[in-house]
Amino acid sequence: MLIISNKDCDTVDKLLKKYKKKFDRTQTVKELRSRQAFVKPSVVRRKEVLKAIHVRGKYHNQNA
Repeated sequence: MLIISNKDCDTVDKLLKKYKKKFDRTQTVKELRSRQAFVKPSVVRRKEVLKAIHVRGKYHNQNA
């Protein structure tokens, strides 16, 4: 459950903006989507390795 402190000087728009930021940081939607279908641990590890290779290659080529 997300709790947003309400101050007298805050408007509703500011409170909504704070709520949305906090909601995005908790990655609730990402977790719900990942739980919709089972993914084998080996597939998860493979995706992480491929992502690391991609990022490493991306930044390594910029320095050259």
